[in-house]
Amino acid sequence: MRLGLIGDVHAEDVRLEVALARLGAERVDRLLCTGDIVDGQGDVDRACALLEAHRVATVRGNHDRWIREDTMRDLPHAHVMTALAPRSIALLKTLPPTLRVDTPMGQLLLGHGVAERDMARLGPNDTGYGLATNDALLGVLFDASVSILVGGHTHEAYVRRFERGAAKPPLVVVNAGTLARDDAPGFVLLDLGARRVDFFSLGPACEVTLRSRAVL
Repeated sequence: MRLGLIGDVHAEDVRLEVALARLGAERVDRLLCTGDIVDGQGDVDRACALLEAHRVATVRGNHDRWIREDTMRDLPHAHVMTALAPRSIALLKTLPPTLRVDTPMGQLLLGHGVAERDMARLGPNDTGYGLATNDALLGVLFDASVSILVGGHTHEAYVRRFERGAAKPPLVVVNAGTLARDDAPGFVLLDLGARRVDFFSLGPACEVTLRSRAVL
C-alpha cells in the first residue's frame, strides 16, 4: 500500500494541484489530508474542489473548525463562510475530526494535531517532559490497534517511532507538513510495502524535489 499524505493546505490551490499530480504519477493507492483547508493566500474554493475531485480523505483542522465557529477570523488571510462557494461550505461541514484506515502494518489513524485533538502538538524533537505530558499522544500509545499516526498542525514534516514494549507493535508517527508557501511547503509518500517515507519539497515555482527518505 502506497499512501499520499498532504499536510495543512491553507488554501494553496496551485501547490495542492502539483502535489496531487505528483502523487498520482507515483501511483498511490489512497490520498489522505490533515485538513486546515482554509485561511491562506490561495483560492480556497479551488482547493476544496481539487480535494473532492481527487477523492482525498480529509479530516478537520483547527482552522476548519474556527471558520465554522466564526472565531479567530482576525487572523492574516482568514476566510469567512459567507464568502465561500456552496460546495466548499458543504465540504467543510462534513469533515470528521479523525479517520481510520486499515493497512498491512495495522490501523492508521489520521488526525490534524494528535488524534482527536486538533490543537495538540508533537514536534520532531520532543523528549522527556514534553512527551510525558502529551496526553493526546499517550492515548494513542495505549491503543495498540493503532500502528501509524498521521497528523499535521505544526507544519514540520517528519517521521518518528515510539516503542510500546510488552510485545506490542511500535507506533509510527508521520507528520505530513504543510502546503503553506511561507513554511517550507511539501508533501509525503508513505510506502508501506517498502517501509519507507519519502519527503518532497515544493520550490518557489512549485518545482518538486525529493528532499529526504526515511525507513519505517
